[in-house]
Amino acid sequence: MPRLLTAIEVPGEVGATLTMLRGGISGARWIDPENYHVTLRFVGDVDDAMARDIALVLGQVRRRAFDLVLDGLDQFGGHKPRTVFASVKTSTALMELQAEHERIMQRLGLAAERTYRPHVTLARLRDASTRQVADYLATRGLYRSVPFHVPRFVLYSSRDSVGGGPYIVEAEYPLH
Repeated sequence: MPRLLTAIEVPGEVGATLTMLRGGISGARWIDPENYHVTLRFVGDVDDAMARDIALVLGQVRRRAFDLVLDGLDQFGGHKPRTVFASVKTSTALMELQAEHERIMQRLGLAAERTYRPHVTLARLRDASTRQVADYLATRGLYRSVPFHVPRFVLYSSRDSVGGGPYIVEAEYPLH
């Protein structure tokens, strides 16, 4: 049973700048650069028939290529931080692509996802102090990537593991 998600890959040159942000939080599990991505839609564990249907229907998506910028760092978890991430600057093209993926998955019978907040996960946290995370964000939070081109999105599979990944491209879909 594959665990699937749709995503935008982060180019190597942007990933290299993200790796420079590693360190400074005790016990953080830093994501390997080859696994950096912007999730469009987490699908989850599905049977092979559903995986085939998803791959087929995603091939019908017709969108234009666009550019993205990572703009700032933040955390999920509030008073109990669990993830540090790079935020994606608001993009109409990205939000429309994500909304189309959401509609596709719901038409295929999958439950609606929570509110979409585009980001690139940098580290997963366990028992990190709020002070340490706040200090990290204060010193590195102004990060901004160069704009990068998004010529395609991918269907990833992953194994159930701590921290996600490794991710395998099962299918790729060009943006025009």
